[in-house]
Amino acid sequence: MAEPKEFNWEAFETKGFGSGYTKSEIAEMEKVYESTLSEVEEKQVLNGVVVGITDKDVIINVGFKSDGLVSLSEFRDVENLKVGQEFEVYVENREDASGQLVLSRRKAKIVKAWENIQGALDKDLVLEALVKRRTKGGLIVDLYGVEAFLPGSQIDVKPIRDFDVFVGKKMEVKVVKINYTNDNVVVSHKVLIEKDIEKQKAEILNNLEKGQVLEGVIKNMTNFGVFIDLGGVDGLLHITDISWGRISHPQEVLKLDDKVQVVVLDFDDEKKRISLGMKQLTSHPWDSLSTDLQVGSKVKGKIVNVADYGAFLELLPGVEGLIHVSEMSWSQHLRNPQDFISVGDELEAVVLTLDREERKMSLGIKQLTEDPWTKQDVLVKYGVETKHKGVVRNLTNFGLFIELEEGIDGLVHVSDLSWTKKVKHPSEFIKVGEQLDVVVLELDVENRRLALGHKQLEENPWNTFETIFSPGSVHRCTILSKNDKGAVLELPYGLEGFAVTKHLVKQDGTIAEAGEALDFKVVEFHKEEKRIILSHTKTFSEVEEDAAVAGADKKKKVPAAKGAKAAPAAKDVEKSTLGDIEALSNLKEQMDGDKK
Repeated sequence: MAEPKEFNWEAFETKGFGSGYTKSEIAEMEKVYESTLSEVEEKQVLNGVVVGITDKDVIINVGFKSDGLVSLSEFRDVENLKVGQEFEVYVENREDASGQLVLSRRKAKIVKAWENIQGALDKDLVLEALVKRRTKGGLIVDLYGVEAFLPGSQIDVKPIRDFDVFVGKKMEVKVVKINYTNDNVVVSHKVLIEKDIEKQKAEILNNLEKGQVLEGVIKNMTNFGVFIDLGGVDGLLHITDISWGRISHPQEVLKLDDKVQVVVLDFDDEKKRISLGMKQLTSHPWDSLSTDLQVGSKVKGKIVNVADYGAFLELLPGVEGLIHVSEMSWSQHLRNPQDFISVGDELEAVVLTLDREERKMSLGIKQLTEDPWTKQDVLVKYGVETKHKGVVRNLTNFGLFIELEEGIDGLVHVSDLSWTKKVKHPSEFIKVGEQLDVVVLELDVENRRLALGHKQLEENPWNTFETIFSPGSVHRCTILSKNDKGAVLELPYGLEGFAVTKHLVKQDGTIAEAGEALDFKVVEFHKEEKRIILSHTKTFSEVEEDAAVAGADKKKKVPAAKGAKAAPAAKDVEKSTLGDIEALSNLKEQMDGDKK
């Protein structure tokens, strides 16, 4: 818009207006007039008065030389808009293309809102906000027309699980953070509560005493206990202090937000930790236990826990007895309690010990049946030389334990498993859970011991082996294994022998290796030790020595002494020592038949 031309007062005076004023007076009047007009800068907020209303705009006078226009749509929140009302407006443009002053009420509200928000942050003021909606992690509130974020953790001192209950309600908040880059405002309602809580907390801690009964609200649950809000200070109610009976999780008997009565068990002033109890508000179930319950009484209950060492039987909530694994069965060897009992089982037991002061009780199940060792027929049933069949329950380095019936166990020593096979460990002979035929070797009822044997079910073949494997006899053997000392040999009839290294030298000077089958001569036979020592080298070296001696004697032609008998030839020795092979073969067939 072009600048207006300077007004010609002299020309106007000829028309009668302004006559009687000097130039200096006119200048003074112009100065006064100019001082009544406001200087308007863009991007500032001014107070204006409505001077006119059209179909599209509202005419606002801000004290400038020209009035400004504001879109009528920005006054939709104003009922009965009238001339003369005052509003704050924002100067967008001093002069648009038409020379018009452009104003905005909406932007004035935004600018003013941010000023108020910043002022509230600077002065730590409390503001009232309207909760518009919920969002991820919190709520969106209206603050002077600006949307601010209220995090869920800043709504209250206790966890909030339902945000929807706050939508549409007004809430007092404080501004805690402003980010102008993202036009982001963060507010908090929790900080308002914390101030009051600190006072309450200090008051509660000052007046706190052990044994004091308080009311609180359950604010959080874990698998080990419950956190209770006592009115500004939290206390822990451990799971073991909730009920006299056993519970696996607090949620079985409690709920979040429940009001509960608790008693102070202990507290730490420095760490501000408070231990609470609930079951302590009621009498202990042991105190109401019947006086008729004594050692030897039969009781019924439910298994509430199973451990490696036993199981706990609950007679009443809070009254439990331990059934040790050794009291579950008359069996001598301990087993896993889970082999007998499971949680939830309802069963009967006998009271073994009872201590009302210590509130301890031990129970037994096996006492409901007769002790097999005290039965009248035990001496006859398990007498020496009686035969039985049992189940292998345990293996040790020195033997194996067999259960003949529940509570009657016997030991088979490793040396009593086989006449012929050298068993180093019972696992080479049998496995746990398999059945085995045995014969009673010894019975000790007083000490509950049974000595059993397996090999005694057959005749001792070593009496016959003594005649077959006599020293000097020769047998075909296979080398099973070798070590630094010598070799283990497989003899006929499943026997094993041993040859030292020097007796493994063959006629060509080489050493016999594992897997070779060669002739061996018996050097030593020990029936009691069941040990046979053999030599391959002597099968040819002694023959050569005998031949050399015989040749020397021929040359000397020394006559034999009167009455002396000639030594038998090697072949004759072998024939004489193998004369009982047929009898031994028959014995072996008989033994095989017995095993089958």
